[in-house]
Amino acid sequence: MLGIPTRGLVVGAIVAISGLVAGCGGSSSEPTTTGSTTGSTTVPQKTVPASAQFRATNIPGLGPGLLDARGRTVYVLTKDGHTNAACTDKSGCTDVWPDLPLEGGAKAAKAGPGITASLLGTKKSSDGETYPTYNGWLMYEYSADPAPDQANGQGIKSFGGTWYVLSPSGDPLTTGG
Repeated sequence: MLGIPTRGLVVGAIVAISGLVAGCGGSSSEPTTTGSTTGSTTVPQKTVPASAQFRATNIPGLGPGLLDARGRTVYVLTKDGHTNAACTDKSGCTDVWPDLPLEGGAKAAKAGPGITASLLGTKKSSDGETYPTYNGWLMYEYSADPAPDQANGQGIKSFGGTWYVLSPSGDPLTTGG
């Protein structure tokens, strides 16, 4: 050999092969997603926009509620019995309660398990963005829900109304929190 220790060649070969194997994802044309596992369901988190699909699940301490494609609990802002109290970028509301605009040219959200497809709709805002609705409600996440299936925003009074988790029936869950 040329003065290169055999052990160094073996380690180098293993590193090189590991890099090649890690870089090969097959030839599928499907987008790659990463996600977390909630129960027996993998929740995509990278390539599926939160507003792309909604599903129902049992939220600890509350009962059945909606989750977005990232597994985040879906909330609505209520005020005086009106659907869709104002939550805007200008007021800073969407910094705490991120809205879920349809992304990537999507025209509508998809109904996942436990969701009634006929309750899904859209609303176009004055800024031209289109947002998914469920039973007429605009949907939001809560920035203080750091993990899927959490409902730390339930019953919070802020931005002129009260925040509730949205149920699969399309009504706010006004209990708990």
